[in-house]
Amino acid sequence: MTAADDKDGSDGVGGAVTDFAGQMSYGDYLHLDDLLGAQAPLTERHDEMLFVVIHQASELWIKLILHEVHGAIGQLRADDLGPAFKMLARVSRIQEQLVQSWSVLATLTPSDYLTFRDAFGHASGFQSHQYRILEYVLGNKDPRKLAQFRHRPDIHDTVAAALNGPSLYDEAIGLLARRGFAIVPGQVTRDWAERRTPDESVQAAWLDIYRDTEKYWDLYELAEKLIDLEDAFQTWRFRHLTTVERIIGHKRGTGGTTGAAYLKGALAYRFFPEIWDVRTVL
Repeated sequence: MTAADDKDGSDGVGGAVTDFAGQMSYGDYLHLDDLLGAQAPLTERHDEMLFVVIHQASELWIKLILHEVHGAIGQLRADDLGPAFKMLARVSRIQEQLVQSWSVLATLTPSDYLTFRDAFGHASGFQSHQYRILEYVLGNKDPRKLAQFRHRPDIHDTVAAALNGPSLYDEAIGLLARRGFAIVPGQVTRDWAERRTPDESVQAAWLDIYRDTEKYWDLYELAEKLIDLEDAFQTWRFRHLTTVERIIGHKRGTGGTTGAAYLKGALAYRFFPEIWDVRTVL
């Protein structure tokens, strides 16, 4: 090591810095002490670490999805669809990672899981406030799901804001109205906390778009990005279901849910029903 290397903290191999006194390191930037110290299994069972890491990693991916979806909503409001397409495409790629995570968790056998399942009591993924926000932001509004967050007013208020605000699809429908499509007023101004039902005026707008894709290319691309997102979300839901069935069969889930039965019911819901229905009527 030369005197110059010693002065600037380089080790002489590719100019890599080795002296981080007063400088930010990789670990500092990513807060790795906090991140890697957040795994605290409640038992000594080997497989519990897998369970903890998979769910923590999923929460980080969901955090990024929410970041991208909120960004896309802002772009739709500004009628600037190019950046929104990039954000929504990124969401679909993130969802691929979430789907793959179920394959990793599926290496947990029923016998493995039962060795530590009782340790976390009533804790359940159903209680994930980020997941609930994501469902609300995508349009699956159910005010009853808000009650489980009453013990944390800070979280409750954040989830309530998502419930009471327009969803990604509401913003897309508002964009259609601003572009001159004959959307009924009740689809543009309504109680956002209520789950919407399919509407003929919205379907008619998407039908016009799909029948003249050159004229409405950006709206056509928006529709396809929304379908990509929901397609990936449904794949994630299905892999969740099959993983649960593989590990606990049809036992009740933790937290009081009906487990696999609840997940099967969730598969029936559509975030963007009119865009799916257009496929039938084209």
